[in-house]
Amino acid sequence: MQKGEVYYNDILAGLLEKHGPEDYRFTYDDKYVDNSAMPSISVTLPKKRKEHTSTQLFSFFSGLLAEGINKNIQCRLLRIDENDDFTRLLKTADTDTIGAITIKEIEEK
Repeated sequence: MQKGEVYYNDILAGLLEKHGPEDYRFTYDDKYVDNSAMPSISVTLPKKRKEHTSTQLFSFFSGLLAEGINKNIQCRLLRIDENDDFTRLLKTADTDTIGAITIKEIEEK
């Protein structure tokens, strides 16, 4: 299983997980949900305690990925399969992203 912590302006917003080829999950952190000042990270992922599930990477997170030549360069340099968007997201969305969202990979021990 692969997973990453999702941050909104450096505040932990939730956990993104890939359990299998068609099993993606996003769960908001309880403290984030309890803080009424914090917004949903996306209109497609409303802020609630319930786990969000999908058979493919959520479109909001796919939107954080580079495309075209930048995608090719990332995949080549990081040795990532061009079709493995989840791994690419974990390896590249921890710093330079558009907007307030960053994702930090949680490495299995």
